[in-house]
Amino acid sequence: MTSITTSAIDTPLRRSVERTCDDLAMLVLAAVAVVAGLTFRDYGLGWDDYTHAEYADLLLRMFGSGFKDTAALSFANLYMYGGGFDMVAALLHKIIPLELFETRRLVGAIVGVVGLAVTWRLGRRIGGPLAGLASLLLLALCPIFYGHMFMNPKDAPFAVAMIILMLGLVRLAEEYPKPSPRTILIVGLGAGLSLGCRVLGGLALVYAVLGFVPLFLEELRSEGLRESVRRFAHVVYVLLPGLAFGYLVMGLIWPWSIMEPGNPFEALTYFSHFFEKPWKEMFDGAIVSVPDMPWSYLPTLFALQLPEVMLVLMVSTFAMLPRSEVPARRKTIMLMLTLAATLPLAIAMVKRPALYNGIRHFVFVIPPMAVLGGVAFAWAMERLRANHRTWQPVVLATFCFGLALSLAEMIRLHPYQYTHFNHIAGTVRGADDRFMLDYWGLALKQASDELREQIVERQEVPPTNRKWKVAVCGPQRPAQVALGPDFTIGWDSNAADFAMTLGEFYCKGLTAPVMVEIKRDDVVFARVYDIRGRSISSLLSIPAP
Repeated sequence: MTSITTSAIDTPLRRSVERTCDDLAMLVLAAVAVVAGLTFRDYGLGWDDYTHAEYADLLLRMFGSGFKDTAALSFANLYMYGGGFDMVAALLHKIIPLELFETRRLVGAIVGVVGLAVTWRLGRRIGGPLAGLASLLLLALCPIFYGHMFMNPKDAPFAVAMIILMLGLVRLAEEYPKPSPRTILIVGLGAGLSLGCRVLGGLALVYAVLGFVPLFLEELRSEGLRESVRRFAHVVYVLLPGLAFGYLVMGLIWPWSIMEPGNPFEALTYFSHFFEKPWKEMFDGAIVSVPDMPWSYLPTLFALQLPEVMLVLMVSTFAMLPRSEVPARRKTIMLMLTLAATLPLAIAMVKRPALYNGIRHFVFVIPPMAVLGGVAFAWAMERLRANHRTWQPVVLATFCFGLALSLAEMIRLHPYQYTHFNHIAGTVRGADDRFMLDYWGLALKQASDELREQIVERQEVPPTNRKWKVAVCGPQRPAQVALGPDFTIGWDSNAADFAMTLGEFYCKGLTAPVMVEIKRDDVVFARVYDIRGRSISSLLSIPAP
């Protein structure tokens, strides 16, 4: 497998192929950055955006008051999460000419591009330039990751923080027992950012402890018990400054975590149990209470929502693990990555916590999946180069075709890439009646824009002495932000002029004129009805929780 670090493509200009892969990776990163910069305004607000913006204000007020104003430390349950992303967006909003929520979308895009760059570097370090390029392409053209990076203030930044930490752990395995200062810094930064985003960042310790077993066993065989223990103690000692730095980073972005030594453990206990009033969601055609989701929830959604090419390459990865000729360091690296990609899912399948909102809470396993897929692709190309050269173009063409399928779906779904279902599921058209799609309610932004355009085009004005009234089935505050100050919103449909509904199972289809219809792949994501003069008792098709 070490031969993957050169070139897996048969060519007399091997060095030029390496350089070409790196150049293409830079081009992909630049293209994603440009596209994100041109389109970040298209993404609407989710259920949590407004609350996260409030949390950022409280955190900045706390820092600005010298910790005299501590309202942030008891705000909803967000004080048990880090607020780094929210604070950065709030601070950037003060210096650039964008609306607050546009700024949040921009910061999300920047964080996502950083995650893509780190994934490329990690794939390249493990498997060479071709593996790095393949890892980057797999992640950049994964609609779930790409869509979430714009508007998910918790899970997407956490995914990026975790892949930074994985880069540090991989470097540590490569350099053991003499990690460089840069590796120590990356481990500390990744640990601080990960734990500062979500307490689940502690899972990385499990990846490291289990992953380093092959390397420790090799050390015992070659160096003996005494020397192995001495080396391990030395590594722990030199890592302490990096971990101290990580603790400071965690405290900066998650102040509550360092107020009491046991606070992170309290957060872990709190989130291990369902903490809200239960509601129901659609899964596999049935309406299920979120604490009662079956063990198959995550494997089903990952199988139906990830791109087909990533699924195939992930399966291929397991062929590389048991190979006896693989050096212990590489076994350690591959085992850590495999644990990062699969262990959280396995734990959830066994523990069966409340599961909801699709796979958004598990977006952090997708970057290591992309790296494993990229390394598997480079490994397959190397094997073909050595044994079946004529098959290389076929495999390369198949890989490119798989990426093209994802790209086509991303373009067709824009800006709702996060709702993606692959062709195994029949795309979003086949998944519409069986699973939830736009659970964040992003389509309300486009529906709001088109409603305003319709009113202007018809030259209509609101009734005397009041604003337009819109009954909304979906996230209320995001709808208010999207509609603007000329509208008032609420659940009451009796006195409303218009009804705005998501295309989800809990919103009722109304017998009223449709003014706006937002569709992708013939699937309705949102509608606006003209309900003036009509008696509509409720917008909900099921009772509210």
